[in-house]
Amino acid sequence: MDNTVADQKADRIEEAPHDLHGNSPAAWTAVAIVLVAFTLGAVAMVLGPNWVLFWISVAIAVLGALAGKVLQLLGFGVPTDGDH
Repeated sequence: MDNTVADQKADRIEEAPHDLHGNSPAAWTAVAIVLVAFTLGAVAMVLGPNWVLFWISVAIAVLGALAGKVLQLLGFGVPTDGDH
């Protein structure tokens, strides 16, 4: 009985560990900026709706995603290997 479910699970456990799971300055910066943007967008919807503030929050969310990518490219992201 080769390649049973138990063997497959054991193979996955023996693979290289994923210690970081995206835990990097680039990821945390992007998440923090996008979280602020979504909070601001929610406040904008509750207060009216205030469409100017809402679209500003959308722009901030896009900038947060871009900031995370730029920081990753600058070396503040999770190191990549060729296997994943």
